[in-house]
Amino acid sequence: MTKRVPSFMRRARRQSGAALLAAMLTVMLVATFSSAALWQQWRAAEVEGAERARVQAAWVLIGALDWSRLILAEDGRAGGSDNLGEPWAVPLEEARLTSFLSAEKNVASDNLEGLPDAFLSGRIVDAQSRLNVLSLVDAGKPVPASVATFTRLFNLLGLPASELSLMTTGLARALSTGTDEASAGDSGNAPLMPQEVSQLVWLGLSPATAKALEPYVTILPVKTTLNLNTASAEAISASLESMPIATARQLVERRTRSFFKTIDEANQGLPSGGSRFNAAQHGVGTQYFEVYGRLRLDRTWVEEHSLLQRNGVTVTTVWRTRGAGATTTPAKP
Repeated sequence: MTKRVPSFMRRARRQSGAALLAAMLTVMLVATFSSAALWQQWRAAEVEGAERARVQAAWVLIGALDWSRLILAEDGRAGGSDNLGEPWAVPLEEARLTSFLSAEKNVASDNLEGLPDAFLSGRIVDAQSRLNVLSLVDAGKPVPASVATFTRLFNLLGLPASELSLMTTGLARALSTGTDEASAGDSGNAPLMPQEVSQLVWLGLSPATAKALEPYVTILPVKTTLNLNTASAEAISASLESMPIATARQLVERRTRSFFKTIDEANQGLPSGGSRFNAAQHGVGTQYFEVYGRLRLDRTWVEEHSLLQRNGVTVTTVWRTRGAGATTTPAKP
């Protein structure tokens, strides 16, 4: 005979089960909320740390830019031509930032303990060691001599000549935008004026062509000459009609032994009867320099690219760009 459980005991069991379920739900909710709160706190700390590192890196790079300006100003004070044997042309390989601080007599080594590992690198590049894209157009029309120079460069690099026509047309439209009432109606369709070589895609170049041109061309605010003391053999060969690349390479080799003080010195090594360098397109000095700076903190990095103009001992910043990112694998010190 089956024993019957009293109703009050069944109710007690149900109530006990419900209480246990409620307790489990409460524990789960508390754990979820606690995890969410911890994650939010961790996330806020990470964002704050990244922002602090970004600001610190920006100030360090500003200091590095000021240091570059000082070097260029001192070089301008010395006068003479600009060549790759001068102090500004020596790149700064990646070095631990604390090594610079410890070199200062007023910074004790004990004060450097606990600081994060930061690595600084940078270089100064002669912007006039490259062919200036701005020379392609004058008063809204292509300049035949400059178009011929860039045509030779495109041929040397094996690039499509059709893209040179697109770039020249796009440059003329970009430069003429807003200069008169006639261009005002077409300003909506005109491309923006590029600032860096990678932005030449705005003028019709393909990304591959822009990347191939990057070591040999530049975009400066005004028309400039090509510095024969710092230019590549490709740029020199393209800048002069009927100059083989082999002759240009011999010229580059010759200047490593003795840089050119004048254009006439550069012309002395050219074959007789051929074209000669001229003051309208060539020079041995520079007014515009590009500065590249990079600061690495563990796996994150901040980079700056600046264009400087030097007039005597006065060095001014024309523009600055900044980028940041992180490496996929931990960087080794």
